[in-house]
Parts: sequence; C-alpha cells; structure tokens
Amino acid sequence: MNIRLSEKNQSITASITLAIDAKAKQMMSEGINVISFGVGEPDFDTPDHIKAAAIAALDKGLTRYTAASGILKLREEICKKLKKDNQLDYRPEEIIVSNGAKQALHNALEAICNPGDEVIIPAPYWVSYPELVKISAGVPVIVNCTEENEFKLSKADLLAAITPNTKALILNSPSNPTGSLYTREELEAIAEVAVEKNVIVISDEIYEKLVYAGAEHISIASLNDKIKDITIVVNGMSKAYAMTGWRIGYTASNLKIAKIMGNVQSHATSHPNTIAQYASIDALTSSDESIEAMRLAFDERRKYMVERINSIKGLSCIESKGAFYIMMNISKVIGTVVKGKLIDGSLSFSELMLEEAKVAAVPGIAFGADDYIRLSYANSMENIKEGLNRIDELLNS
Repeated sequence: MNIRLSEKNQSITASITLAIDAKAKQMMSEGINVISFGVGEPDFDTPDHIKAAAIAALDKGLTRYTAASGILKLREEICKKLKKDNQLDYRPEEIIVSNGAKQALHNALEAICNPGDEVIIPAPYWVSYPELVKISAGVPVIVNCTEENEFKLSKADLLAAITPNTKALILNSPSNPTGSLYTREELEAIAEVAVEKNVIVISDEIYEKLVYAGAEHISIASLNDKIKDITIVVNGMSKAYAMTGWRIGYTASNLKIAKIMGNVQSHATSHPNTIAQYASIDALTSSDESIEAMRLAFDERRKYMVERINSIKGLSCIESKGAFYIMMNISKVIGTVVKGKLIDGSLSFSELMLEEAKVAAVPGIAFGADDYIRLSYANSMENIKEGLNRIDELLNS
C-alpha cells in the first residue's frame, strides 16, 4: 500500500500488558502450567444478583437503544452513589455513562484537548494514559515519582511540570500499577496548584472501593467547589463489582464538559450496552456485601505478597494501599545473568520469568518504570504462593 495513513495514530503503541497476557494464555493452551500475575481484573465472578438483573432486563425486552449518555435511572443512581460515598453533588445531566472507564477517559481528553495541549501524567502510570492523550492530539508530559514517596506526585513535582501549554493532570488514586493512595493533605496540595494554575484534573477513581490498612479513598473533587469545577471524575463498575466485561464506566463533571463528552460519545459509539446498564442499576442499589468480601480476600493476599517479596534476595516492594497491584523492585538484579540470560531491564526479566519459571507478570517499562515489575494479586492464594516460590527459586536456586 502506498497511501499516507494517520501519522498521529501510527504513534500509538500496543498495550504491553495485553501482549504478555496473550503469550501466557498461549502457553496455558499448550498445557503449560503458567501462573499469571499479569491480570488487571478481579478473579471473582460477577455477583449473582447483578447477573439476575441482566437476565430480568432481557426477559422484559429491555434491549433497545438508550440515551447516548446512559439511562436516566442509572445516572440518578450514580449521583446518589457520588453523594453517599464521595460527598459530591452532581445532577444526572452532568453524568456520562460510557463503554467502560477507558472510554470515559477518552471522552474526557477529547472534550478538553486541542492540538499541542500538554497533559501531566505521574509515572508509574497506567499504560493507556499516554496513548489516550496522543489519540486526542495532546502531548503527554511524564513526571517520574519516586518509590520513597510511594510513587505519588508532590506539589513541587506538579509545579515544575506546568508550562503555558499545560491543560490537564491525570490523577489515579488508588493507583494502577502502584497501589498508591493519596492522602487528604496530598490532594489538597495538588488541588491548590490546579486551581491557581487553572489545570483540569482528570481523577481516575476506578479502584476506590479497594483500599486497605485503614486507608481512606478521597475524591479530589470533594475538597471544595473550585477544584470540583475543574475536575472530571472517572469511575465505573468493573473493579468494585467484578464487572470488567460488562463495560460500564462513567464521568461526573462540569456541565459544559459533560455536554461535549456526551456529543463525542453519541457519534463515536452511541450509548453503552443496554443490558449492562440495567445490571449496573442493581449493583449500585444493592448491598456492598460482595464488595467487602472481595476486598478482604484481596487484603489477605496483599499482606502475604508484600512480606514474601521482601523475603526474596534481590527483590523488594513497598506496601500497596489500594487496588490489587504491587510494584516489585528488581533494580538489584538488573545487570546480572540468570540461567545464562542477562537481565537488562523489566522486559528481559519478565521474559525470563515466563520462559524459565512459567510465571507471567507485566514489565514496569509498560508503566514508565523499568526498574519494576507489576504483580497483580487478583489470583488465588495458592497460586500467589507457588508463583513467588518459583521466582525465588529462579533467582536464588
């Protein structure tokens, strides 16, 4: 083909997380016993009452188009949830329900970005953030955050990154991939800068229900009316309700921004899945008992994983406070040779683990942190123990 294709979109890279997962699944299909720490979804099934609500919607013939921004009843329940859980007041017209939180992020960036606008992204970051910014003709500005500060963006970091072209900051708390959680004081410092410099905050709160060790999730939009006015809250059903495949996310924002996002979505994908929307109404209006059971199971795994990793010679990690991920520090083994193979970064380490120990994990380079490997504890305790034993044996046999 001798046709000039989109230069902008040719710069978009494939997700390394999906590539590693695909390779691990291929090995599993061949009968190889692979333990995967790479998954980014709960290993629990969607609660029965949510599945029953979907079936009921089908039986009632609720299978037609809905409003592009989502069913009014669902948007009303999202408003109630935001009030109850986050002390945030929004109206249904300020809520856009989308095909997962990823589309919600895309909608947000499409609504605010003009060519050349800079979007600040703290690293380690979720793999899709920089690519979503580029898709929207923005410029991702990566700010490296240290393990000593729990991989969190400081006020000084933010101030140093702001230029006349800065349009927005993407803030993820609890964080994928680090499991870090911002405190009220840290959020107040960031909000002060954002308001002063007129920087929009895209607050990704998809893991808000999965917090541990007595920590508390706080939405930055809840701090005061000024920061709320320039914040786009992004959330969804996938992580808390084990509904990853149902593809329901949402945003809450200033009405002016919401209207743009709604218009973009109406032409890009129309509305999200109708049956999944009705199931989401049930999820939001039912008891959080299933969420708490899942959270407690994750917490038990989290504690074990942190302790076990820190007992393995050459490896270390800090305590995860949210989500279901740990960033394992491999800096001490970089430059060494294991099984005749040089470990020169996270990618070679991940490949070594998969090939020699039959353990799959995501290289930190996918998240802008090449000295780390992301491990997910969305797996059984039995598999977690066996997988970490394999890693220990690989490095220290």
